[in-house]
Amino acid sequence: MKNKRFNLFLIVVVTVVAIWSLWPTWRDYSLTKQVNSLGSSRDSLTFAINHRDEIENARKKSLKLGLDLKGGMHLVMEVDQVDLFDQKAWNKDEKFFAIMDAVRAKTVSSDERVIDLLAAEFKKENIPLSRYFYDIRNTDKEVTTKLQKESEDALNRAKEIIRNRIDQYGVAEPVITTQGSRKIIIELPGVSDENRVRNLLKGTAKLEFRLLREPEVLLRTLDKINTYLIQNASAGTQSIPADSASAAAVPGKPAAPSAVAAAGKVSSRPLYDVVGVYQNGTAFTNEPSKEYVASLFHRNDIMALLPPDTELLISAKPDVNSKTGDKIYTVFLVKKTPELTGGVITEAKATFGSQGAQPEVLMSMNSDGTSKWARITGANIGKRVAIVLDNAVYSAPVVQSKIPNGNSVINGIESLEEAKDLEIVLKAGALPAPVRITEERTVGPSLGADYIRAGMLSLLWSFVAVSGFMLVYYKKAGIAANIALVLNILIVLSVLAGFNASLSLPGIAGIVLTIGMAVDANVLIYERVREELAEGKTVMSAVSQGYDRAFSSILDSHVTTLVAAFLLYSYGIGPIQGFAVTLMIGTSASLFTAIVVTREIFNGLLGKNMLTEKSFG
Repeated sequence: MKNKRFNLFLIVVVTVVAIWSLWPTWRDYSLTKQVNSLGSSRDSLTFAINHRDEIENARKKSLKLGLDLKGGMHLVMEVDQVDLFDQKAWNKDEKFFAIMDAVRAKTVSSDERVIDLLAAEFKKENIPLSRYFYDIRNTDKEVTTKLQKESEDALNRAKEIIRNRIDQYGVAEPVITTQGSRKIIIELPGVSDENRVRNLLKGTAKLEFRLLREPEVLLRTLDKINTYLIQNASAGTQSIPADSASAAAVPGKPAAPSAVAAAGKVSSRPLYDVVGVYQNGTAFTNEPSKEYVASLFHRNDIMALLPPDTELLISAKPDVNSKTGDKIYTVFLVKKTPELTGGVITEAKATFGSQGAQPEVLMSMNSDGTSKWARITGANIGKRVAIVLDNAVYSAPVVQSKIPNGNSVINGIESLEEAKDLEIVLKAGALPAPVRITEERTVGPSLGADYIRAGMLSLLWSFVAVSGFMLVYYKKAGIAANIALVLNILIVLSVLAGFNASLSLPGIAGIVLTIGMAVDANVLIYERVREELAEGKTVMSAVSQGYDRAFSSILDSHVTTLVAAFLLYSYGIGPIQGFAVTLMIGTSASLFTAIVVTREIFNGLLGKNMLTEKSFG
């Protein structure tokens, strides 16, 4: 008797909790439907304002739809650990660069840990890791351990920074997880502006303040590079674009490629075919040549020609030639070692400049940055300081006076939207290493709606087919099985809602499979009951024996299914995990409904003499 009361109490509690967990989902659906029915009228706006808290609360606690149902972006991003290790190295030489190039090439086709590839490459060259990393007294094992810790920290930090950027961007309920030693899986439901999201996530946000070298040093450096390219003619003309547009330049130093270069022949001025120089000593390139010039400036042999501790960079945004409409990018020779980095930035705010409509980002620094900025600006009055973000120069203002308050400005920004994105990445902080998108999928809202419709139809038809079979084949006992089946589905959805998990298309497939499994358990029980009735036992005895003898078989099948689902969840990713989660919840619920719920229904029917042999078909 006590056991019966406990079972009834348990069934009531589970049912009430399931309904309570799904109530916000129903409220969210009904309120949204009410707002949509009012259209864009004033009544709709008034209703939304009056019920704003209720709508937001219901939406927050409602059952979430996965990316494949709601629409949005799925991204796989990879942290460039080769670049990370390159940053940690010191005393770098040509041998080091060659090893790192070999490691980078292997990471493209291998899923091995980058640190293992690095250690193997150094061992192959018979060079100790301590020659370039940490202390010379460290063993290879010690260096490897330290670098692995650096890579793990970089992955976790990149994950948190990306999360901060997404949170500030305003994406609701993003899913961000790590996979392996260098990948980050990102799901952004409801995102419509894919390009903006890509740019927001890929930018390292490595902010630096660097001093510019004098114009005469820049001109001497360009002449030196041009001479080198002439001496190595094949290397100098091999990638020069033939469609570069001309721009105003000093006579004798054209910005556009000559006919000789365009024809693929050796040019007498290979660099000045793609880089022009104004009378004031400012160097520039135009849009068709920009990619080639940027790659040229980052070649190891070209970088070796530059003055010590310098680097050639290109402006982030172009100036537009008022006469021709051509986009012109300025070339800067800056010091490689920054005077100050973005780590001192405490606040960033997108706004419009004092002159009117030009967007800019105002930055404030902490006390350490303020004192350093005051010293830097005070010592370089009349000189130019480049504000460099991700190796692109946003602006290079002339220092007019000492700046004691730690404020600075990034301008040269095209739109307020871009300024806001820049504000976001500066607030979230710089990524420890570059990240790149290795996989991307986009699901449109209309396609998501089609998936919902198809998924719900498959769920409905599977339920109708299974419940119809149970009614026809098992008569009154089939009704008990169908009641348990409804409760089973209710439990699965309520658990997903209660734990803020998402219902995805594979999740719906898991629920459909659960329906089959739940009925399978009832079929085992009912067939056992039929066998007992065939032997002449009473209905009460047959029901009791049927449940007892079928229990071990049901338990075995459910436990093996749970183990399989757990393994799928542990080793699978994305859709496979969604399927595994619903299968685990559904299997557990099926065990409860088949053993406890249907038995108590039968006990109730037996108590009222409403269960006979014919009740089992």
